[in-house]
Amino acid sequence: MTDYIVALVTAPNEEEAVRIAKDLVGSGLAACANIVGSVRSIYRWQGRVEDEAEVLMVFKTRKTLFGKLRDRVKEIHPYSVPEIIALPVAEGSEDYLRWLETETLRD
Repeated sequence: MTDYIVALVTAPNEEEAVRIAKDLVGSGLAACANIVGSVRSIYRWQGRVEDEAEVLMVFKTRKTLFGKLRDRVKEIHPYSVPEIIALPVAEGSEDYLRWLETETLRD
């Protein structure tokens, strides 16, 4: 199952999240994106503790596409250092993973 990942990316608002998600799914870098509205992020940035509302995107893709997905997010994201984290998929429905495989870019 380690051929598949979920990639987590935050955005400053839903409009940016939709724009990024449509780009990545449209280009085949991800088969699906879930947009989870209104998460609260508390983080250190440039020596200060920040407390901001953000939107979380959850992308489903193949591990081999992570580098391209990461690079594309960095190109189109408004943050200078966007969160782009990948987690392995340990298990999944065979039908769903087969669909994910067919809906992503061939590398």
